[in-house]
Amino acid sequence: MKTTASIFTKITLGALLAGSIAACNKTKTDDKAVVNPATNKETIVFVNSDSLLNKYTYFKDMSKRLEDKANAAKSDVGARGQAFQREVAEYQKNATTMPADQRQTTEQRLQREQQDLQGYQQNATAQFQNEQATENSKLYDKIADFVKGYAKEKGYKLVLTYSKANPTVLYGDPGLDVTADVAKRLNEAYTKDKK
Repeated sequence: MKTTASIFTKITLGALLAGSIAACNKTKTDDKAVVNPATNKETIVFVNSDSLLNKYTYFKDMSKRLEDKANAAKSDVGARGQAFQREVAEYQKNATTMPADQRQTTEQRLQREQQDLQGYQQNATAQFQNEQATENSKLYDKIADFVKGYAKEKGYKLVLTYSKANPTVLYGDPGLDVTADVAKRLNEAYTKDKK
């Protein structure tokens, strides 16, 4: 779960840097917070991505799916490895009584099987990493799309993210933290989508 959170944080960092650079390039009116004159409220807020992910049911479900897939792949690779080890042990037990040509043939077959097992393990790892990247991309898109609509609805001009693992925001006034509301509404949308 920490790996997924870390990947999510890295993905959001790029988007946030671009937004931050654009915000920094605007002309500075004063040193006070940017306030929407029509509503007299802040137009820049932040979301604590650590808290959001811990509260977001979709993320929890996604993490569980990925964990189940990882465990299934690990179990499958482990079972294949144990079967191979049994074959090797059987060969070693009988090797002294085998004719030389049969020993050589068996050793070559076992060597091929070992290479096949290593290739299978590498493919399983690569496939899992691809699935994880795809799931993280879906997660990012879900959150980014939601936050875009949320910001428009609330009149926010910039929504930053905060994470202890990758702190791009060193301090944010707690009044600017919209994490709880975003998590609540994301979960409501996810519950509606599941039905």
